[in-house]
Amino acid sequence: MSTNALRVRRVRGKGAGLGLLAWLLGIAFFLPIAWMALTSFHSEQDAATNPPSFAAALTLDGYREFFGAGGGASPWPALINSTVASVASTLLVLLLAFPAAYALSINRVRKWTDVLFFFLSTKMLPAVAGLLPIYLFAKNAGMLDNIWLLVILYTSMNLPIAVWMMQSFLAEIPVAVIEAARVDGARLPTILARVVAPISLPGIAATALICFIFSWNELLFARVLTGVVAETAPVFLTGFITSQGLFLAKVCAASLVISLPVLAAGFAAQDKLVQGLSLGAVK
Repeated sequence: MSTNALRVRRVRGKGAGLGLLAWLLGIAFFLPIAWMALTSFHSEQDAATNPPSFAAALTLDGYREFFGAGGGASPWPALINSTVASVASTLLVLLLAFPAAYALSINRVRKWTDVLFFFLSTKMLPAVAGLLPIYLFAKNAGMLDNIWLLVILYTSMNLPIAVWMMQSFLAEIPVAVIEAARVDGARLPTILARVVAPISLPGIAATALICFIFSWNELLFARVLTGVVAETAPVFLTGFITSQGLFLAKVCAASLVISLPVLAAGFAAQDKLVQGLSLGAVK
């Protein structure tokens, strides 16, 4: 057998091994979600059995109770609050991070590396360390249990990460394209909207998706700073764990419903997400 044939066989064997490993990792990550989905269709008695029964009868009681069929609280206000806080904060982050990333990557300001380090340093403080000052500020400003307070907080929390991500994406844009637009007489707003934004759309989509996920999943500030009016979906979910016990089927049903917007957004933007996260990986 020739050397080339041996080399091709080794490459194919290595590729098959990596493919098998990827499938195993994918199944390992998918199993908890599949388990949660299956448990959500069981009754509380079947969900509490140990070991669990895979052949147990399926029912929609957990979903009915989650949506208030049993006289409980309706989840729709919490879901709407999470949607408003996540979408509004993500849009604000993109509007602020895009020109900042342009100034730090293409039309670089002085000491731009120090600016990036400053953005990163804001994430080094534990979130719980700033909880009391923010609570006192919100209380004195009369903004407790206000959804727009969460919008401001989520914007400030995700802005450093968005600037870091978009700076690396925009740094891959050829400068010649922007210079050509300047020669044609395009001003900065036109360059950002019609030249930079379409080219960096995968990076913008990846940044938006990550900011949306972080905002949707945030629990600490939402738990402390909201009550009834601005309650978000994660806070609503924690209400199922009471002194009466843990209703496993109902919690699984609620977790699956609350996770659906994130899963749907990730599935819809998966192509842009892969392209955005891979920008700059190949030189």
